[in-house]
Amino acid sequence: QVQLVESGGGLVQAGGSLRVSCAASGRTFSSYVMGWFRQAPGKEREFVAAIMWSRSITAYTDSVKGRFTISRDNAKNTVYLQMNSLKPEDTAVYYCAAGTAHQWELHIGEKYIYWGQGTQVTVSS
Repeated sequence: QVQLVESGGGLVQAGGSLRVSCAASGRTFSSYVMGWFRQAPGKEREFVAAIMWSRSITAYTDSVKGRFTISRDNAKNTVYLQMNSLKPEDTAVYYCAAGTAHQWELHIGEKYIYWGQGTQVTVSS
């Protein structure tokens, strides 16, 4: 069993930066793929970024490439999402998730078993 708790969301102006964190419980954290998803009002949940246990393999949705960076600290059981050059369309609830997936499956929500409660990120124009 893994419990995930997100933090670091908030309100930021367009062009600004924000880092959200996800703290995980459980001694098997390092074996899981960790991902970030987001859901804006009236829209479906979408994949944002993911990182495999090795930390050298990451994946991003096209709209955040070059702006967002996912990282993990296995010693601290924490995964981070650094978000730069934020845009109003990045406004959403951001969810952390843990699961098992091959490299080509990182964007698939159904591959993630555990989910956090979400943290709100609001980008004002």
